[in-house]
Amino acid sequence: MTAPSPRATFWRGFLNALPFLLVVGPFGLVFGVVAAEAGLDLLAAGAMSVLVIAGAAQFTALQLLVDQAPVAIAVLTALAVNLRTAMYSAALVPHLGAAPLRVRAFAAYLLVDQTFAASLAEFERRPGMTLSEKLAFYFGSATPVVPVWIGASLAGAVLGRGLPPEYALDFAVPIAFLAILSPMVRSIAHLVAAAVSVGVALAFAWVPYGGALLIAGLVAMVAGAEVERRMEARRP
Repeated sequence: MTAPSPRATFWRGFLNALPFLLVVGPFGLVFGVVAAEAGLDLLAAGAMSVLVIAGAAQFTALQLLVDQAPVAIAVLTALAVNLRTAMYSAALVPHLGAAPLRVRAFAAYLLVDQTFAASLAEFERRPGMTLSEKLAFYFGSATPVVPVWIGASLAGAVLGRGLPPEYALDFAVPIAFLAILSPMVRSIAHLVAAAVSVGVALAFAWVPYGGALLIAGLVAMVAGAEVERRMEARRP
């Protein structure tokens, strides 16, 4: 059986990522509207989306800056929110780690929840894929997602306060993360980490400047790692 060409694999990745646009578009619109209402001009809102490409981190940093939090706190909290991308990178190293540095750097720039979820699922489903096929699929999955995110953010910034509140586009935020993260909770350790993060975030909600997110993330990672360690120790 002839292996699919990188071009065909690219378009398979592109098509697999299309359903994500149902939430990426509204999510980007919401960010643009919030950015406009917070006082960011079109250039600043667009630059933030182009440079960061991480909705949760962008929302977090923007809200903290609006609340007059120190810039260092806003940046630190946004980085903590994006710590998951470090785990994403570690999971993709066995698949893409042999690529040239410049290719890996570009792949890192495009590493968002959607490209990771689509690519890892494909790589696990097709273990015989070559490096060129994996790269083609990865970049194919990023091609519809990233431009739509940036374009929707700019559109939201232009619309600003003119967008009717009854559109309720904020539904895209929780739905996007639930759709992406739920299938990844595959073990007891994952479930414990998720439960601990929720509990700690609620318990420390009183901490100013989004400090609860930092605390919850650290405690959840420790809890998940400890559960994983104990389960490994019990295995023969």
